[in-house]
Amino acid sequence: MNNNIEYVSCKSIVTNSKNDFWFGTSYNMNIYRGCSHGCIYCDSRSECYHDDTFFKVKIKENALRVIERDLRSKQKKGVIATGSMSDPYNPLEKSQNMTRAALKLIDKHGFGVAIATKSPLVTRDIDLLKSIAQHSPVLVMMTVTTADDNLAAKLEPKVALSSARFAALKQLSDNGIFCGILLMPVLPFITDNLDNITAIVNLASGNKIDFVYPAFGVTLRDRQRTYYYNKLDELFPGTKDRYRRTYATQYSCECQDARQLAQNTAALCKEKGILRNMRDIITAYQKSYQVEQLSLF
Repeated sequence: MNNNIEYVSCKSIVTNSKNDFWFGTSYNMNIYRGCSHGCIYCDSRSECYHDDTFFKVKIKENALRVIERDLRSKQKKGVIATGSMSDPYNPLEKSQNMTRAALKLIDKHGFGVAIATKSPLVTRDIDLLKSIAQHSPVLVMMTVTTADDNLAAKLEPKVALSSARFAALKQLSDNGIFCGILLMPVLPFITDNLDNITAIVNLASGNKIDFVYPAFGVTLRDRQRTYYYNKLDELFPGTKDRYRRTYATQYSCECQDARQLAQNTAALCKEKGILRNMRDIITAYQKSYQVEQLSLF
C-alpha cells in the first residue's frame, strides 16, 4: 500500500440499488470514499454524514478483491452505478487506476455500468466502455451546472471547467458511448436563468450529447448551509439575504421559477432532439439489451 494514501475498511462494495428508477441501475459501487472537488453546494458537509474528512479522498481496502467477490455472488446481471458518493475519476484515479481495474471486472463478469462524474478522465477508459457495451448497457453522466467557465470555477473550484467537460462528452459520443448531462443542482438566483439553461442545451446539441437531466434547486442544512452562505457572501454579495428571505431554514430550496424552467428545458430539448425524461433516457440506452429494469415501466 502507498503510505501517502489513506485507506478505509469495507465489507462490500457492489451493493443492491435502493432506487431502480435512477437511470435503471440495479447496483451501486463506490471504490473511493470522499471527494476533493470542493463544490460550494455539496450536501456532504452536512452533520448527518458524520464525516469531517469527506473532502480527503480515501481508497477502500482490498477494493478489487471485494468487487470480484461481490460480482461473483450476484444471481442476476444488471447495470452498476458508480459516482453516487464519490467521483470515480477523482485525482487519485489518475495514478491508482482503481476505477479502470473495476471496469475490467465489470466487463469480465458481464455487467453494465452507469458512471456519474465531473472529470474528463473518464475518456481514458473509452476502450473498456466500448468493450462493456458489446454485451451490456453503458451510460456516462457528466455533471454540468453552468455553461460559463468563470462561474463554474467559482461554484466547483477543483473541477475541470465546463468547456472541458463538454469536450469529454463529445469524445464519448464520437466513440458511440451513450452520454448526457446531469444539470444539477440548478442554484436559485445564480444559475436558474433561461440564458444558462439555453446555453447548456445548445452546447449539448452541438456536441452530440444524448440527454440533459435537470434538478431545479439545491438542498441546504446545518453546517452545509453555513458554509454555502459564507461562500455566497464571498462570491455573490447580497445573494445570501435572498436565500434567507425566500427559504428561511428549508432543506429543499426549489428555484422560484422551477415549473417554468422545467417547461422551457423540455421545449428546448425537444427542439434539439435531446432526451429529457428519465423513462426515455433509460429506454434509449438499454434498448439494445434485454435488461429486467425495463419491466418497471
